[in-house]
Amino acid sequence: MQLIEITEKRTKKLFHKVPHLIYKDDPNWACPLEGMVESIFEPQKNPSFKRGEAIRWVLLGADGNPVGRIAAFYNLDKAKIFEQPTGGCGFFECVDNQEAANMLFDAARDWLKSKGMEAMDGPVNFGENYMNWGLLADGYIPQGFGMPYNPPYYVQLFENYGFQVYFKQFSYHLDTTLPELPDRFWKVAEWVAKKPQFSFKHFSWKEKEKFIDDFAYIYDSAWRFHEHFKPIDKDDLKDFIYTAKSLIEEEFIWFAYHEGEPIAVFVMMPDFNQILAKLNGRITMWNLPKVMWLKWRKTMTRTRSLIIGIVPRYQRSGIEAAMFWHLRPVMYRKPWFTEMELSWAGDFNPKIVALYESVGGKRMKTHYTMRYLFDRNKPFTRAPIISPEQAKKS
Repeated sequence: MQLIEITEKRTKKLFHKVPHLIYKDDPNWACPLEGMVESIFEPQKNPSFKRGEAIRWVLLGADGNPVGRIAAFYNLDKAKIFEQPTGGCGFFECVDNQEAANMLFDAARDWLKSKGMEAMDGPVNFGENYMNWGLLADGYIPQGFGMPYNPPYYVQLFENYGFQVYFKQFSYHLDTTLPELPDRFWKVAEWVAKKPQFSFKHFSWKEKEKFIDDFAYIYDSAWRFHEHFKPIDKDDLKDFIYTAKSLIEEEFIWFAYHEGEPIAVFVMMPDFNQILAKLNGRITMWNLPKVMWLKWRKTMTRTRSLIIGIVPRYQRSGIEAAMFWHLRPVMYRKPWFTEMELSWAGDFNPKIVALYESVGGKRMKTHYTMRYLFDRNKPFTRAPIISPEQAKKS
């Protein structure tokens, strides 16, 4: 077998060919847009390159056909928040062959070592964690937009190499066609929503800069107490918003304020995977009419929540229920959306797990974020659980 670094058009084509070989008979897979994947590896489009680097390889079998691929990357700002500098590997695809997988993991490990890293997480994204993050370990059903999908045997490939679970990520599904949440929930939600000190606004492109600032403020406030906190990069956020502009529905993104100060955010998007499954990885001038027709035909019947963030001192105020109260009439106007995916909740954050379960979500999928320590004699430590006491410190 032969490893080839991705450097030009021909090798990029090989990189994108691998998943088509892996999932050719899997109806649950939706091919990500090649352009969106490529943008992750373009310094002019991905702000993570400001303090980092990335590299990709494809693995060819004895017959010259691709059998696997992987990317490795690091961001110095994020790498150094851990006890050992930690990079990442991702966009991993491979046939069911441990030798092939090991060659790919070795390439990522050795490159990261040469850059001063002492561990690697995988499979993860070269950017924020609400996209392309985690190894599917349970719930082999169609995934929400941006949520990774892989064959079951991938877990064994990672574990056999020596990766261990750093934390688990749970996704919950809410069937919006079932009887609604209890009246008590909506009474509390309305009561909080109408308190004069609180106000609520949905995202608007006309005020996008203000909402980006508000999102960053809420995100940083909500996660500042975490042991490995790293402020969000606004450029990363802007890049995602503009990349996904055609998918964003303004009334699916809600902000809450206390006397004008941003305190909570809920971000949801239509599940574009339901269209991507029919496009084979590309939007071209030839299939763009098909995309528009599929949107018009209401092909997207699911939504995916990317994030819910609440400043800790308001987490017991009912503010999340109030945001759902404002979202409720929006969903009434769009009855073709019959399912909501709430993803993802880390097992290190029991508050978010409890929130998703309290609104009626059913746990449907589990992803793993896995870590490999380069020093094989070093004790492995799992991600710490966030306690209520930690959250109150914020």
